[in-house]
Amino acid sequence: MHKGVFYGLLAAALFGASTPFAKLLLGHVAPVLLAGILYMGSGLGLLTFYLLRALARRGGNTATAGLTGKDLPWLAGAIAAGGIAGPVMLMFGLMLTPASSASLLLNMEGVLTSILAWFVFKENFDRRIFVGMLLIVAAGLLLSWEQIPAFGVPWGAISIVGACLCWGIDNNLTRKVSASDAVQIAGVKGLVAGSVNLIIALALGAQLPQMSTILASGLVGLGGYGLSLVMFVLALRHLGTARTGAYFSVAPFVGAVISLAMLGEQPGWLFWTAAVLMGGGIWLHLTESHEHEHLHEPMEHAHVHTHDLHHQHGHDFLWDGMEPHVHPHQHRTMRHAHKHYPDIHHRHVHP
Repeated sequence: MHKGVFYGLLAAALFGASTPFAKLLLGHVAPVLLAGILYMGSGLGLLTFYLLRALARRGGNTATAGLTGKDLPWLAGAIAAGGIAGPVMLMFGLMLTPASSASLLLNMEGVLTSILAWFVFKENFDRRIFVGMLLIVAAGLLLSWEQIPAFGVPWGAISIVGACLCWGIDNNLTRKVSASDAVQIAGVKGLVAGSVNLIIALALGAQLPQMSTILASGLVGLGGYGLSLVMFVLALRHLGTARTGAYFSVAPFVGAVISLAMLGEQPGWLFWTAAVLMGGGIWLHLTESHEHEHLHEPMEHAHVHTHDLHHQHGHDFLWDGMEPHVHPHQHRTMRHAHKHYPDIHHRHVHP
């Protein structure tokens, strides 16, 4: 299995598993406050890992490319959209929507991520990927229809789709910094987003729950928002935004299965029809193969790498021969053909 696919599926499993647990926690914590605790748990957990890793590597090869000044605007936008607005909208949506249907509605994140990647950020796609996304959209519409009450507007479904749009923006902005340290990116997002949401919640009069609930929420956040985001950033680095979003579409199925088993929900036929449509869309993405002759333009950047086909360069420093390693390096012009994804080295134009 391609390592980017593995990272994407692991990110999906971690996030999908967190949704039904967040639904349970909403019975004890206000939505905005819960969003803050989830992200703060993510940030503190990853900060601890980051510091322990730095101590372990002191004096050695860090094998990580830290954030730079030019990364900060992209990361700030990602935090505002995906770390602050998105989680709050999801928490409100979960209050009004069964966890199983909410889990499948979260598939819209992959769709909206891909639409933004294709039409705003100009990432390539083909007919197979497009048809897969149409199936996922159809499934999302079915689930939204199931949530329409006897009168009024399905605000729960709308709120969850709004959260997915926020995360779609977040994912495309995060791709811009995906060559940097994934733990650092996810940790900063968790600490900033968690702090802002906690301040907002407390200003609105929310009361902190019992310490046991705070700890449980923090652990859910570390897995579903922290470790999941680390894996997602790594997948972005290797697959590009739209493909990562497609693999991440597995997440709602994980959440739905846990919801059905843990919460005893009894979904109707629309739920199962939507599940079949979403499964077909995901299968089209998983079985995609992209190969053609392409040109690598000269570029310079820094990231963790080994001296593979795309990294045949010299060093302007004394190299000890250890790999992988990190340093600024240049890529020369190269034309060749092989199977590839739109990763950090294959962001070329398609005729």
